[in-house]
Amino acid sequence: MSLSLRDQLLKAGLVNEKQVKKATKEQKRQKRLEKKGVVEVDETQRQAALQAMAEKQKRDQELNRQQQEKIERKAQIAQIRQLIESARLPKLDSDDYYNFVDHKKVKRIAVNDMVRNKLSNGSLAIVKHGGGYEIIPRDVALKVQERDERRIVLLNIEKEEVNEEDPYAQYQIPDDLMW
Repeated sequence: MSLSLRDQLLKAGLVNEKQVKKATKEQKRQKRLEKKGVVEVDETQRQAALQAMAEKQKRDQELNRQQQEKIERKAQIAQIRQLIESARLPKLDSDDYYNFVDHKKVKRIAVNDMVRNKLSNGSLAIVKHGGGYEIIPRDVALKVQERDERRIVLLNIEKEEVNEEDPYAQYQIPDDLMW
């Protein structure tokens, strides 16, 4: 059994019995006066301790929130990776390329005529993945866009019905027009 501080000080010879009795008597007297309300209790230390506990709790909550955000972000990245890898079209080896802009730089990806037409009319999209670019269907691209807009490089708007008030509506854009 461990000794109290008072017993340890007595045993070490740092205080004598008279000093111990005087200190005990003073403590009892102080408590009795506090109960009667004669002496005000010093609340500053208690208040400081409560404030420190509240600040610590706030810091802990902030750290927990940050950790939760990291976990959610990792899960989101894994979902995006899985969506792209499961729906991407196979890479084509052709001399025909589709040019697009990514961060003010013109990039290109090998395509055939069918893929070019689908990219142009919005049924396919180009996304960043693994340091390169992948072509995926529009519905998958919309799911990726919900999770991270920065991954979408090219997603054209699907052709809508022709506006009757458009003065150029009668002029059709040729399908074989190459820019």
